[in-house]
Amino acid sequence: MAEAGLNPERPVPGFGRGVFRWCVTLLLLGIVFVFVDIDRLAQRLAMVPPTIILAVLVVSLIQIALSAWRWRYTANRLGVAMGFGFAFREYYLAGFLNQVLPGGVMGDVNRAWRHSRSAKRLQQLAIVHAVVLERLSGQLVLAPVVLIAVSGLWWTGQLNSQFGDAGVSLNLGYWLILPALAVLGVLLVSMTGFGARFRRYVRRLRGDVRRAFLGWRNALVQVGTSVLVFLTYMAVFVLMATGMGLLADGTPWLLLVALCPLLLLAMVVPLTVSGWGVREGVAAILWPLVGLPAEQGVALSVGYGAAVFLVSLPGALALLFRR
Repeated sequence: MAEAGLNPERPVPGFGRGVFRWCVTLLLLGIVFVFVDIDRLAQRLAMVPPTIILAVLVVSLIQIALSAWRWRYTANRLGVAMGFGFAFREYYLAGFLNQVLPGGVMGDVNRAWRHSRSAKRLQQLAIVHAVVLERLSGQLVLAPVVLIAVSGLWWTGQLNSQFGDAGVSLNLGYWLILPALAVLGVLLVSMTGFGARFRRYVRRLRGDVRRAFLGWRNALVQVGTSVLVFLTYMAVFVLMATGMGLLADGTPWLLLVALCPLLLLAMVVPLTVSGWGVREGVAAILWPLVGLPAEQGVALSVGYGAAVFLVSLPGALALLFRR
């Protein structure tokens, strides 16, 4: 369950945009499956026992409870009352919707909408900001973890010692790819006028950010809860890797733990459905770069996505409750 931002002024994507994201998802998965050994991939997935899925369910329930508590705490800081039972139910529903709807944030949009339906007009913006800031809290932990993971992989030689075997060139053009994409993204944002709307929204959000994050108690609660939520994500990856026999085959568990945050970061990209395709593509690239078979990374990615989708299904029961 990767985490992304919300903009309450941005309209909900239409049918055409949703179809486009489904098409991109299937296209990326198709490309990945063309370049990996499907038989070895299927063997890894078939190794996962039901006990591992049960353990993933337990960890996921803990994750939802922690995330719902973080949302409730953030909302209370913004002056919005919320019971834990309601927060848990709505967060579970949001997790399910994020799994089945394009973009990966539509469940959170629905979470804010359902909460605001019975609220006073003056509280509606605070309700939206509570969802935005709750997701931002998770990103503030994920970003430094990814930086530490990449730095650790490079410092220990796991990446640079394997570049030659993976056929990756480290010439000047290679290092210019990321800055070029960043410049292109800035140009596209400027052309669409999104930058100006975003700056106006940030000015409105600034006061709620101070109320939710500033102060040692707020910072400790937000960071501490987000760290615990992050650890549950990692626990799901480790459980799936154990079920697939990756650790028994000699894959260093520290290396695995360093790679998995990069898969979580890939899921933040709101291009596909619940990160499918992007996550598998990143896994297919990363695993060979550290000297591991691409099929291992793709199998772990697919298994993670399938397990998270399976345990999110009970969240659909929350649709029976009107709000």
